[in-house]
Amino acid sequence: MEISFAGKRAIVTGAGKGIGRATALALARCGAEVVAVTRTRADLDSLLLECPSIKPVCVNLGDWGATEEALREAGGNVDLLIFFPIPRSFNINVKAVLHVSQIVARGMKARGTGGSIVNISSQASQCALQDHTVYCATKGALDMLTKVMALELGPYQIRVNSVNPTVVMTKMGRLAWSDPGKAKTMTSRIPLGRFAEVEDVVNSILFLLSDKSSMTNGVTLPVDGGFLAC
Repeated sequence: MEISFAGKRAIVTGAGKGIGRATALALARCGAEVVAVTRTRADLDSLLLECPSIKPVCVNLGDWGATEEALREAGGNVDLLIFFPIPRSFNINVKAVLHVSQIVARGMKARGTGGSIVNISSQASQCALQDHTVYCATKGALDMLTKVMALELGPYQIRVNSVNPTVVMTKMGRLAWSDPGKAKTMTSRIPLGRFAEVEDVVNSILFLLSDKSSMTNGVTLPVDGGFLAC
């Protein structure tokens, strides 16, 4: 299934590392004009070396004023928004998603051409994980935020969905789950018996952003090998 985002403009937050970075690069390969947002300049610099067409925005999403100014300077006419909240805090995982979505959706509504927003949640939104109190709570809130946004923005042909991965084998994921004993505690609960690769998540994101999912709105899509089915 070929997906093209030619003529589309996308904002990817958390684009410096991991899944966010891979998504920014994938969107660029599919023809989108990509605005990459992260707070670490070095990550943006290395991303530009890999894909010079990407437009970098260095900002702390926890700073509302700076975020709004940075996104305004990056330009309007955004068709696609992908939000990767990284830190385990309500300020970024929930409040920043709402704030950035309001900024972007305002422009989408004004243009009247619709759009697609994908939030990156987690299987932890639907299954309690020990020692992950704040993380699970923020992801649960993000899922409900996604549903309400879908309800409110749907009449403007703006679709809002979330992707809910299991453990993903990013650089950080490999480090955190390198101990075979620890990994087994999780993979034993996944029917497919393995963790997700970055491409597994990116492909689901691209599908939800694309016209191939034009009737998909308000879903929380597990990319978990069946973890939540057990």
